[in-house]
Amino acid sequence: MTALATSIQSILTIVVIIALGYILQKKGWFDEKFGGTISTLLMKVALPASIFISVLKRLTLDKLISLSSGLVYGFGAVIIGYIVAFFLVWALKVRPGRRGTFINMFVNANTIFIGLPLNMALFGDKAVPYFLMYYVVNTVSTWTLGAFLMSWDDPTKQDTDGKQAFNWKKLLPPPLLGFLVALVVLLLRIPFINVSWLSFAVNSLDYVGSLVTPLSLIYIGIILAKAGFGAIKFDRDSIVALLGRFVLAPAIIATLIILGGKAGFGMPSLEAQTLIVQASAPGLAVLPILATEGHGDVEYATNVVTLSTVLFAVVVPIIMLLIQGI
Repeated sequence: MTALATSIQSILTIVVIIALGYILQKKGWFDEKFGGTISTLLMKVALPASIFISVLKRLTLDKLISLSSGLVYGFGAVIIGYIVAFFLVWALKVRPGRRGTFINMFVNANTIFIGLPLNMALFGDKAVPYFLMYYVVNTVSTWTLGAFLMSWDDPTKQDTDGKQAFNWKKLLPPPLLGFLVALVVLLLRIPFINVSWLSFAVNSLDYVGSLVTPLSLIYIGIILAKAGFGAIKFDRDSIVALLGRFVLAPAIIATLIILGGKAGFGMPSLEAQTLIVQASAPGLAVLPILATEGHGDVEYATNVVTLSTVLFAVVVPIIMLLIQGI
């Protein structure tokens, strides 16, 4: 199957599940509390389980150490991406409730559901270690500063002086705790995955973690049904966020790779191409969930996630054409 066909198949899967949520909401299957219930279930149960089990299944301590040199490029691109996104939030005066989503669209990508199958189709098994490197960067970025910014951008929470009150608990959201616990297991070389009598625990976490993507997409469908298709639009904030996702994010990491090569810190062509492709993946499917938790603009989050997912079918062949010489 070609890379374009793989990306289209992934996108169609997403569209079908979003459509399911849309249809069921229109038929009145869900009451007003259902969206909030999904949000709580995903943030406090399914996401921590998903991240914990994904890290342990895909990484070992030895793999993590072997990827450490390449992580510099990934984290460097993420840091620059945040700086550019913060500047644009200030320059464009993006309103509260949208700022966290806007910044996350610039920096954090849907690496697992779309990025992984696309990477396998494009580059095969030999590129999996390089994918894992970007997966680590993306996971750390999403559930540290990314998640914090979504909660920080809560327009409803203010202290008595009119300034936003700071909630220290937001520094350690449950998904980040799942990642940190997984890192501890890796560092201590605890054989959690490969112990036969713990297979029930591994399977349980796997099943619970697998709820994340379908429920997130159903939630997007619910929001679309409530807001109507008129909520899907190319307004200024959406266009700039999409440019950040599909143009600036891959351009930043490509520039770092080129500059690093000229400075004597080159990397294999396959590694460079993997990083650039992953940097151009669509926005996180869980952004509307995070926006709900942070009382942000859920319709805007739904808009940019939906648009970035659909437009990715056009972006893939362009990115592949541009990176052939790297």
